[in-house]
Amino acid sequence: MPAPAVGVPQELSARVPVEQRGVGLDRDGVRLLVSRGTEVAHHAFAELPGLLRAGDLLVVNTSPTLAAAVDGRVGHARVVVHFSTRGDDGRWAVELREPDGRGTTRARAEVQGVPRARARQVEGRGCGGLAGTKVRLPGGGRLVLEEPLSARGERLWWARVSGAEVPALLREYGRPIRYSYTERDQPLPVYQTVFALPSADGTGSAEMPSAARPFTARLVAELVSRGVQFAPVTLHTGVASAESHEPPYPERFAVPRASARLINAARAGDGRVVAVGTTAVRAVESAAGADGVVRERAGWTELVVTPERGVRVVEGLLTGLHEPEASHLLMLEAVAGRAAIDRGYEAAVRGRYLWHEFGDVHLLLP
Repeated sequence: MPAPAVGVPQELSARVPVEQRGVGLDRDGVRLLVSRGTEVAHHAFAELPGLLRAGDLLVVNTSPTLAAAVDGRVGHARVVVHFSTRGDDGRWAVELREPDGRGTTRARAEVQGVPRARARQVEGRGCGGLAGTKVRLPGGGRLVLEEPLSARGERLWWARVSGAEVPALLREYGRPIRYSYTERDQPLPVYQTVFALPSADGTGSAEMPSAARPFTARLVAELVSRGVQFAPVTLHTGVASAESHEPPYPERFAVPRASARLINAARAGDGRVVAVGTTAVRAVESAAGADGVVRERAGWTELVVTPERGVRVVEGLLTGLHEPEASHLLMLEAVAGRAAIDRGYEAAVRGRYLWHEFGDVHLLLP
């Protein structure tokens, strides 16, 4: 999918959460762009209950956000380890990045012992290491890179950690992953959604399932009172690439039996199945058969939702505003069609909507 023919001005990046932009603002104080086909309307997010109807079903991701960034050292060099995903064998998929001096990070192309020609090859892809690279972690922990997560590139590596349990390490020494468009570090609760639930093994998402961030307990109660239902699913999101937009890597997900029943019942009736975030789309569509029936399922998903594959279950999508080059836009096009995405993004730029995880949101309806 070629990028929408709009550029996103840098000043439209949301640098702080909405509740820090003014007195009396809450998370639901963001703006809501609503697309029905190519028709666009402008709303406040707090108006969402009036835009949905009794019988509609919101599919929400319950994955908690981890404090997934931890400082470390490779030899004498400082690095930042982004913990992405826990594997079934106890290893973690990680990305090694370099501090940029502004409180954020950049891709780490040059690594001790890597020839300059090789470093140039991987520049911008965030190579960060080679097999056998050892990282010293705070509290006496050690991390060793073993093999790339994917044949597509060497940004993410499977690594084995010794001398520390990763969930405890993140709780004590970690901080939320932060990107350069944000103004300052934020405490972990800022990155938790109202739907987040702790997982039994201490795992979660390396990056916040941000489409759900504007929901408040008050707004959820109002939606329920109007007959809108919620179906919880879980998908632990990995670390996105800050430099190049790659297709999503395999991620761990679960669709409980009760949620599968709710989704199927909504589809059999007059309700619309609206996913809150692209993570919820990936989870639900991974549990849907060719017949469109959703079944209880848990494990790993490699599904990439594209216009060619299409969607079998999801009829609407509440999502943040993504960079024009982001691979997420393929999923948006699969749900709503290319014309709706182009028209919505043009309206968002013209209307000065704010981008990224602390920004405004976009509701795509049939």
